[in-house]
Amino acid sequence: MADHGTTARPYAQAVFEIARADSQLGDWSQFLGLAAEIASSPDAQRFLLKPGNDGQAIAAAIADICCEKLPALALLKDGSKSPAAGLLKVLAENQRLGALPDILGRYEVLKAEAERTLDVTLTSASAVNDEQQKRIIDSLNKRFGRQVRLTVQLDPTLIGGARLQVGDRVIDGSVRTGLDKLATALRA
Repeated sequence: MADHGTTARPYAQAVFEIARADSQLGDWSQFLGLAAEIASSPDAQRFLLKPGNDGQAIAAAIADICCEKLPALALLKDGSKSPAAGLLKVLAENQRLGALPDILGRYEVLKAEAERTLDVTLTSASAVNDEQQKRIIDSLNKRFGRQVRLTVQLDPTLIGGARLQVGDRVIDGSVRTGLDKLATALRA
């Protein structure tokens, strides 16, 4: 799949401005997530990569599915077409429907900044109880000055300890990593 990072930036910014003005950050997040999922499907990808395809037809199909599943974005108060459907139409006209996953990613970053939230993934070798999760969240809230949303994953291959992923930062305190570093040092 192509990298649409640069292409996605202005679209994500425009969607973010619309969503913020209408107080619909969450609704747009859901819409972009669903639209990106549909556009990333193997069938949609085959259609989008086919020379001479009708991008407007797939944009309309994506809009119909999204507006059916997410009624908050289906119609504006005046009954006109949704800005979400308009976005898909513009993307199709510019042959950018394949950029939807990157638009979603960039939009989510803007949304998290506006909401002062931070998604953190804690990967642990053993279960983490509620009290431990609360202490971790409180500590990260203070450190980053944001509201942390913690996702916990279990990975017994870590042997012990844990690994935190905060955006593109990784804080690795797992026994597995420690053993790997020791083995590398012993080989040197």
